[in-house]
Amino acid sequence: MFHFKSLGRAILGATLVLAMQGAVSAQIFKGETAGVGDPVHTMFVAFANQAGKSGVEIQVNAGQTLTKSMLKGAKGDIDFFSTVPSLVNLMAGQKRMYEKIEGAPELAKNIRAILGFKAGAYHPVTLAGSGIESWEDIKGKTVFTGPPAGSASATSEALIKIITGYVAGEDYTAVRLSWGEGYAALADGKIDMMVRPAEIGSANIERFGLSGEFRVLSIPEDKVESEEMQALFGRPGRGMLQFEGDVYKGQLTEGEITALGFTQFVGTHAGVDDDVVYEATKAFWENLNEVHNTAFFLKDVTKDTAFTSVNVPLHPGAVRYYDEAGIAIPDALRP
Repeated sequence: MFHFKSLGRAILGATLVLAMQGAVSAQIFKGETAGVGDPVHTMFVAFANQAGKSGVEIQVNAGQTLTKSMLKGAKGDIDFFSTVPSLVNLMAGQKRMYEKIEGAPELAKNIRAILGFKAGAYHPVTLAGSGIESWEDIKGKTVFTGPPAGSASATSEALIKIITGYVAGEDYTAVRLSWGEGYAALADGKIDMMVRPAEIGSANIERFGLSGEFRVLSIPEDKVESEEMQALFGRPGRGMLQFEGDVYKGQLTEGEITALGFTQFVGTHAGVDDDVVYEATKAFWENLNEVHNTAFFLKDVTKDTAFTSVNVPLHPGAVRYYDEAGIAIPDALRP
């Protein structure tokens, strides 16, 4: 005999199960990345968009300083973030911006990677008429080198010193502003040069050629093989990159430009559920064609480059996907 009482219990049980499933799928994960227009932002948003298709909803907070985002990720305050391989070593060694962070080396052990990618190159940009046509012309000039709290400014100033011997604050004035302020300052003539990490073919760099002419300084050939430059190229997340100068309209440096390349990775922390990271990773790689259509530079993101410059263990959820997909994982990256 059919009992309405039994039916009621069944419906109640099913309702509870659905409610629990809804609560899980409705969870929103916190993510942080750089500002709009930055290749790191483009990549992170592409990752978040694909993750959303698998039910992993990532709320993206853009315009953040990556040094701080990685620290928040290591603490478990956010779930996903963009970061720089070199920052991992600084946190693990409790150096520079992490010098006063209590327990920084232990926090660094919480960082996990999902995938790495080639982000672009440092662009030393100066407008026509600035008086800067070579690196030596920087002497006595004002140069935007990056934000106050990031690692880019130190890298830019190191690059200038290796090439010219010039020291920031002595031979030239180094200005540290937000990225947006740096662009505006160059456009308004308030600074003489800007050193900006950007993807090759960046619209933000290209815009200086739409209303005039500009120059991207190339690393001199005689400096490329120097011990100091090779050491800079060899740092985590760095390397030499070359591209044709005519990729930008109105760009005055002829021929091939040699630049300091940079790589990034999409990170998370050890406390994020394995299933969540698995689904997000799987969704990204299974929708790679859509990712490639997001931006020109993302066409270089392939399964063969998945571990580019990654220098922390992969998250177990990401490992599960790569193993299932038959993608060989370096032993050093297995958690």
